[in-house]
Amino acid sequence: MILVGNVRGNGQNLARHLMSSENEHVTLHDISGFASDDLGGALKEVEATSKGTKCQKYLYSLSLNPPANAKVGTSDFESAIEQAEKRLGLAGQPRAVVFHEKDDRRHCHVVWSRIDTESMKAIPISFPKLKLKELAKDLYLEHGWDLPKGFINPKFRDPKNFTLAEWQQAKRQGQDPREMKAIFQSCWKQSDDRRSFANGLEEHGLILARGDRRGYVATDIHGEIYAVAKWASIKTKDVRARLGDKNTLPSIENAKKQLADALSPALERLKKQQTEKLDKLSQQQKKMLNSLAKKHSAQRQLQSGMQEQRTVQETRARQERYNKGLRGLFDRLTGTHSQIKKQNAFEAYQSAKRDQKQRDDLIFKQMEQKRAFRLQTQRDLDKFKGVRSQLQTDLERLKASRTSKSNAPRGPER
Repeated sequence: MILVGNVRGNGQNLARHLMSSENEHVTLHDISGFASDDLGGALKEVEATSKGTKCQKYLYSLSLNPPANAKVGTSDFESAIEQAEKRLGLAGQPRAVVFHEKDDRRHCHVVWSRIDTESMKAIPISFPKLKLKELAKDLYLEHGWDLPKGFINPKFRDPKNFTLAEWQQAKRQGQDPREMKAIFQSCWKQSDDRRSFANGLEEHGLILARGDRRGYVATDIHGEIYAVAKWASIKTKDVRARLGDKNTLPSIENAKKQLADALSPALERLKKQQTEKLDKLSQQQKKMLNSLAKKHSAQRQLQSGMQEQRTVQETRARQERYNKGLRGLFDRLTGTHSQIKKQNAFEAYQSAKRDQKQRDDLIFKQMEQKRAFRLQTQRDLDKFKGVRSQLQTDLERLKASRTSKSNAPRGPER
């Protein structure tokens, strides 16, 4: 379970965000230590209390995200929350718990007040990232989930040590930067000379060229320029040793034209077909997911109504156990009233646990239905996305590359 927390102020913005309808289901699960019974009112109370202190970031917000496909019950979330507040020093502080569901994922948000009303000081949160990381690792081990690589060794953490420039460049490319860097590293490892390296790059829509500032680069049909040494994580002298004289490589403009000329008209037609199919399938999936979300909401409302009705009946039945009048007074004197009271409290607790389990069971059932639906459509989506990813083409840039002049402007080498 990934835990991300931070201190913050502006409680009303946070309340609006947590209760936003952007999610398919939003549940205010618990609100304790406040006079108000709604999130906005509760966070206003904390803000008002903080006026008596110098603290501006009077809240601590924590998100709890379990692994994909993991069945995490409400009680497991509650246990994780209790452990987190103990480690952070927030045990006993007023808090609110909100559950979010979107697509087939369920996660949780917790907001604590940092203001100690007795001392009228903010509770300091020391080393929160370290404490949350240790707790997260404990939760993964406790539940038997596969540990993320970041917990095993820091160098495997995602993303792979990208610079900001590399990340932004790959985002403009419309491709995961991890995939782009892996392409360069894989081509380099599988090659032993310039020819094999260039052939490997060409399989991924890249052409080896001679750069202006950096001697050995690769370019694509988008006009992006990738420095081989940086993206392959290789020293420049090793690149020079394997690839030889850079002056025998084509210029960037000539490399662009080679790449553009190599593409046939069928590429443009196939790109259009894949885009249309993807759009159509995505719209169908979105419509069916919205329909499924409405159906699930109706099921939850029905379950909630039935549980409320049953709770009223069970409460009435337990109250009828008490005698009235002289018999009731006699029961109090003999201790019978106290025994009935304990029995009623135990049964009410068991009933609440039963109802919560039924709600969790329904949630898990609905999440499984959404997962099954997504798996059914994901095969087609992956097929179309795979073809489109292999093409790596932008039709407008393709036409521009085939007709560009040698002195046309281009992007900087990176």
